[in-house]
Amino acid sequence: MSASIIPSSSAETYVGQPLELHASATQRAYPRDRCVPQLIAAQVAATPEAQAVAAGGEILTYRELDQQSNQLAHHLVSLGVERETIVGLCMDRSPQTIICALAILKAGGAYLPLDPAYPIERLAFMLNESQPRVLITRQKMAEELASGSWKVVNIDDDQSQFDRQPITSPDVDVCAEQLAYVIYTSGSTGQPKGVEITHDSLLNLVFWHQREFEVTPRDRASHLAGVGFDAAVWEVWPYLSAGASLHLPDDDTRVSLDLLRDWLVQQEISISFLPTTLAEGVMTLDWPKESTLRFLLTGADTLHQYPNTNLPFQLVNNYGPTECTVVATSGRVLPKNQFDGLPTIGRPIANTEVYLLDENLQPVPTGASGELYIGGSGVARGYINRPDLTSERFIRNPFSTDTGARLYKTGDLACCLSGGELAFLGRTDEQIKILGHRIEPNEIVAVLDGHPSIRSSVVVARGQECREKQLAAYIVLSNGNTPVTSDLRTFLQSALPDYMVPTVFVRLDALPLTPNGKVDRGALPEPDPENILRDDLFTAPSTPIEQRLAKILTTLLNLNEVSISDNFFLLGGHSLLGTQLIGRIRGAFGVELGLRTLFDTPTIAELSTEIERLIVAKVESMSDSEVDRLLA
Repeated sequence: MSASIIPSSSAETYVGQPLELHASATQRAYPRDRCVPQLIAAQVAATPEAQAVAAGGEILTYRELDQQSNQLAHHLVSLGVERETIVGLCMDRSPQTIICALAILKAGGAYLPLDPAYPIERLAFMLNESQPRVLITRQKMAEELASGSWKVVNIDDDQSQFDRQPITSPDVDVCAEQLAYVIYTSGSTGQPKGVEITHDSLLNLVFWHQREFEVTPRDRASHLAGVGFDAAVWEVWPYLSAGASLHLPDDDTRVSLDLLRDWLVQQEISISFLPTTLAEGVMTLDWPKESTLRFLLTGADTLHQYPNTNLPFQLVNNYGPTECTVVATSGRVLPKNQFDGLPTIGRPIANTEVYLLDENLQPVPTGASGELYIGGSGVARGYINRPDLTSERFIRNPFSTDTGARLYKTGDLACCLSGGELAFLGRTDEQIKILGHRIEPNEIVAVLDGHPSIRSSVVVARGQECREKQLAAYIVLSNGNTPVTSDLRTFLQSALPDYMVPTVFVRLDALPLTPNGKVDRGALPEPDPENILRDDLFTAPSTPIEQRLAKILTTLLNLNEVSISDNFFLLGGHSLLGTQLIGRIRGAFGVELGLRTLFDTPTIAELSTEIERLIVAKVESMSDSEVDRLLA
């Protein structure tokens, strides 16, 4: 059997070859005799005093990174960590987190990144399913996560134990076939699922990345992603393996477009990854020509715009599920003077195959829509402790003569354009993406239906024409109960991260059904003031400032109406949208608000009062001639 596959982005590999190939894609060899810990050790030997990681005033040299990770690795070995041992890592993004992750790899284990901002219930599920031998965390989380079979290493309290350990690398054999890390993603059955990635898959990503973007020890790369997001894998290991330096901005900087642009310039960052929403935002800003940024890498959501010709860097759009080691396809996005369809997601990276198949696993013609199936070195081992789901989503590759070759069924739709690049077309099922996170609505429904006032529910994304879709929950109430939205949000936040909490809750007498008894999502009504649950009675904006603010907010949040008492953040707003809101307020009213002000005054009523105060203060400080020009 033969199948059309999409050729790789590597021009060197595919020069002169046809756009549609058969059998397997041309492969490119990469060293497999040394894994990430050994690659970093080689950089330590070559340039021990070179800067490895920097965050604010904290700087780690390669020697310090090596010695501190070695000491922790010895401690982990003493606790029973060995090959295939999972070690939980529940810490915020920081230089110490990188030390811990490297130590786990040096001890032969696989690290399991856990975001401490997640609800305790969600963290407990991941720990109980994965059953790590050890959990590394900080003081504030140590007690809350101690109720399990795992041993807790409290980084804040156990420093003396590490200091007694050798600073040399432990004598542990780390090979390409063993597990490197496990990352949990949202699950279609109402439970998160842990993806198992081997060192071999990680090495393919590392070496492709270093070749594609010509990474050298002179490069300075940014690290913005949270520890629970697989983009962090891509931000860290390709650079430390090449002797480059990593730079971590503070939390305020990483969510503010202007501050982030200024930080990238001031820190002389040469390669940066930004989630799609952030990347689109910084591309609208003015950039100094002397910026050292060579590549701005983006991904996680659908890219909606092309770069302009004045930007000093190249934009690279990337696509890849967690199940295929962060990146599966990649392509440079060239400036365009006019919109010509959404930017593509490029071509497969090295040693990766992409098949576009119909429901019968047959190849679709060029230009036709098909489901994306991914094969090659990046395909994960499977889901931890989920053999049924693994066999369902990771199938034997019917187009390969290698009986062990597998394909990952992504559930994403795409087509192959005439130039050989891929165009992303959406999802085949209900899975959606919000703020770069892949979400299974059934996971939200599983929690929501546990509320005593709810009989049944369904969660969908609203806003097809909006750059950032919003989650809407449709609920059927039981026993005549009518909960308020703050109660439902608090209930969900006890088990789900904030990005999985719906923006609006729509009350229905019954869920619409298709003739075969399934929920008819196409028949769900649009949220409106009549069916949305609220905390308070609706109060329409009345003053000119309130009315103008309401127009800005409804456009930004993709809502029909906003009450003057509605909280911006409870309507689905977040820090990234907050920076956009502040920019639009600046353009509409000529006043400057800080992000802190938005947190302190998050309603239209409060914001309008603050804006009026700033306008009055601005006018009072103006001369008579300036006032006359303003009124004119």
